[in-house]
Amino acid sequence: MNKRAVGTAYEKRAGEYLVRQGYEIVAYNFRCRYGEIDIIARDGEYLVFVEVKYRKNIGSGNPLEAVNAKKQHIISRVASYFCLTNGYDENTPCRFDVVAILGDEISLIRNAFDYAGY
Repeated sequence: MNKRAVGTAYEKRAGEYLVRQGYEIVAYNFRCRYGEIDIIARDGEYLVFVEVKYRKNIGSGNPLEAVNAKKQHIISRVASYFCLTNGYDENTPCRFDVVAILGDEISLIRNAFDYAGY
């Protein structure tokens, strides 16, 4: 499988995991000129922007380490664009979560980082 197909498979797996945690999936792979967000979901009152990171094993590094300041900035800008173009106002509570998949283990980090779209 190519990298995009692998990514899509693990994003789907992450989405299924989130649904089991009570999330409602709004969109997969939202893209705009600023970048992409893997999953957008609702979790109670929150609109949640989820980054999915997969690593086959720890030798490739911890998947959480891949969500660095630059990636957070991109996700934040895409989230702003999504809200603007989809009727969400500035009072909509938003959160940034990360689903880390290491081998067969899935971890969910709620509120993994603050908005960084400045």
